[in-house]
Amino acid sequence: MEQIKAAFFDRDGTIIEDVNYLKSIDDIKIIQDAIYLIRYLQEKDYKIFVVTNQSGVARGYFDESFVIKTHEYLYNLLKQENIFIKKFYYCPHHESNAVDEKYLINCDCRKPKPGMFFASAKEFNINLSESLMFGDKLLDIEAGSAAGCKSFYIQQFFNLQQNFRLNFYKSFFE
Repeated sequence: MEQIKAAFFDRDGTIIEDVNYLKSIDDIKIIQDAIYLIRYLQEKDYKIFVVTNQSGVARGYFDESFVIKTHEYLYNLLKQENIFIKKFYYCPHHESNAVDEKYLINCDCRKPKPGMFFASAKEFNINLSESLMFGDKLLDIEAGSAAGCKSFYIQQFFNLQQNFRLNFYKSFFE
């Protein structure tokens, strides 16, 4: 079976505005510049995945069902933009701050560790060395790099003039 190439995106601060522990779906605001990039990569045959730390679960700010509902809502919002997320991966754990002991784990899935990338590679037969990671924090870049992906700070792809955007993308990905 042929391996696929993936573009991984962090969620908060990368695809949607970071509101410091999203607690309501009403607070979701898509970052339009991320839409342009995701759409471009999708057209270049990258499968799109989201990998996100959600320690708000461990901290008791919200439960896993809220994370799942948020991802379903976000999937449908992005679908309206002709963007199709293959799968959302999230880590609900925290190694030192959890209200429920089941989330008090020093796990392999919490970025900057690459566990979510390895899980997706196994599930979808992804060639990680041909794949990309985009995030807004150093831990996103470290996780992508640890998995063998070419990793980027998403901010460098924001605020590009429309007539310059396509050539800028081509300079990185073609």
